[in-house]
Amino acid sequence: MVITKVIATDIDTLVAFSRKTFFDAFLHLNKPEDMEAYACVAFNVDKLLSEVNNRDSAFYFAWLDDELVGYIKLNYTSAQTEFQDKNAVEVERIYVLSSAQGKQIGKQLLEFAEDLAKKDDLKYIWLGVWDNNHNAIRFYERHGFKAFSTHDFFLGNDRQTDILMQKEL
Repeated sequence: MVITKVIATDIDTLVAFSRKTFFDAFLHLNKPEDMEAYACVAFNVDKLLSEVNNRDSAFYFAWLDDELVGYIKLNYTSAQTEFQDKNAVEVERIYVLSSAQGKQIGKQLLEFAEDLAKKDDLKYIWLGVWDNNHNAIRFYERHGFKAFSTHDFFLGNDRQTDILMQKEL
């Protein structure tokens, strides 16, 4: 697997891939209108381009045999959705193509994020995961993350609960 940093010229690929993997992962569990409402705000060119250009965020694509199979979004300091802690990094998103599930893509992306955090001498890595995403919760637990709080997350008009998890580095 090869990991490359996403840059502004990759924006159309990032938008399309974000929408595809998001809908593939969650459409069967949510109302289509809530999915579309969220995707229109979170996965449009202007929004993602502003995030790619934000010095406190970083997106990385995962490639397997020259095929885009996943990505991760990391937030530092002011870009973090909750704490804005200079001693931490937030994993805001890890998405992997459904056809690439089981190939250790998510694991490698998470390890990549941890390696970056350790190089920056950060103290912990944290994330929020939907409380109904049982596979993801188990995945993070297997990789040393522990739940420490919750917060509300709105998917369109649907109020959902995210479990906040962290791993000490």
